[in-house]
Amino acid sequence: MRVMITGCYGQVGQCLVKQFQQIANILAVGRAELDITDEVAVKNVVKAFKPDFIINAAAHTAVDKAEDEVDLSYAINCSGPRFLAEAANSVNASILHISTDYVFSGDKDGIYTESDLTSPQGVYGESKLAGEIAVINACQKHIVLRTAWVFGEDGNNFVRTMLRLAKAYDTLGIVGDQVGGPTYAGDIAAALVVMTKAIYNGESDKFGIYHFSGLPHVSWSQFAESIFDEAVEQSIIQQSLTVNAITTAEYPTPAKRPANSKLDTALITEKFEINASDWKQALSNIKAYT
Repeated sequence: MRVMITGCYGQVGQCLVKQFQQIANILAVGRAELDITDEVAVKNVVKAFKPDFIINAAAHTAVDKAEDEVDLSYAINCSGPRFLAEAANSVNASILHISTDYVFSGDKDGIYTESDLTSPQGVYGESKLAGEIAVINACQKHIVLRTAWVFGEDGNNFVRTMLRLAKAYDTLGIVGDQVGGPTYAGDIAAALVVMTKAIYNGESDKFGIYHFSGLPHVSWSQFAESIFDEAVEQSIIQQSLTVNAITTAEYPTPAKRPANSKLDTALITEKFEINASDWKQALSNIKAYT
């Protein structure tokens, strides 16, 4: 099995490299090795490597900066995925593309399913939705995997930020009216491994859009409390911080965040026997995040 991984230096990308290098012949590229917004370069690399699978973990994920960096966001989140999908199609490869909860408005009561109406509220979500559509249209053998609230041992994420702030503050105000499923990057990579194996083994009826994120659903303030409790348990900090739940209005940002980022993971469980990410279990290794 030949697997090309883009965005290999990101949170999910690093996990993908670690997990796929044990089972496949991989080509792992970051921006330095391949600019996915360069159509000719993408075609040449894919033609030379001839992958069975392209897994796109590259993205412009700076949600607030995206409001000003519109062209860059669309180049990385839409044009790049389209070029990769077209190249995959040209060599009869499958593409697995990582997307986001931001394709939804976040206004729904209840959990978002794959078939719910998309309605992004900012440039990041709009560009990621455009990328989904581009991938689906360019390559019949596709999987779009939407996820949310990603964290891991590497890169910038909420867990590492909270642990850093815990060393400087006794009390923090954390948004309490946005709810979602924290998702461990290693679990996303593991899910993509399972999906890739299934397709490689001929289960071609499993292409499409899937949701994968963590359970139980919590607010950011509740997630922070869990992080601090685990950090105390493992003696990373001496005592837990006081977390005050604040409203989104009290913490304004350039880009609007979804109030509801709860993704229904029933379909991926049904089709691939992949369970939701266990973020509490992932925090048991919290020393690795420091």
